[in-house]
Amino acid sequence: MKLPKKVTKKRTNQAGHLLQQLATMPAKLFQGAFRQQYGAVCFRYVGSGDEIEILVITTRESRRWVIPKGWPMKKKKPYRAAAIEAWQEAGVRGRTRKKPIGRYTYLKWLDDGDVAPCIVDLFQIEVQSVSTDFKERRERVLAWVSPDEAARRVREIELKSILVEFKPQGAREGGLKTSRKPED
Repeated sequence: MKLPKKVTKKRTNQAGHLLQQLATMPAKLFQGAFRQQYGAVCFRYVGSGDEIEILVITTRESRRWVIPKGWPMKKKKPYRAAAIEAWQEAGVRGRTRKKPIGRYTYLKWLDDGDVAPCIVDLFQIEVQSVSTDFKERRERVLAWVSPDEAARRVREIELKSILVEFKPQGAREGGLKTSRKPED
């Protein structure tokens, strides 16, 4: 008796696949301008000392670890767009610094299957409230981790460097609040 062949879905290595695609069309990286995005390095203090934790979240589809980020928004300053992304993607609000603390680059898969090189300007957010009721709560996993662990989890080399060396800028704010309802 012959057993039927087991049919398995072949797992694709998205990063490897991306590099293979780009190798066949290197002009993609050099045509046009990089696309701009804004990201949030969300952090909180642990106890009364200087130790901090950084928030990392999973992407909606590939489930890899990233920080909250998104595209520019009409009539919103970059730091406000980063704060809005942090709220929508992770349910956190806090004091956002108006000047970027750094930037990194990465290649983004677009919905049409194309690839776009992106520059992400990063804004520091000292988290003051956390909600369990936010737009993408069922689509992402959130984790508060040490800067070293945050750097270990993300894929982008430049972002790893920023996270592992991250030191909050400015004076420390008050305590952290948790809530179930969004704040306006």
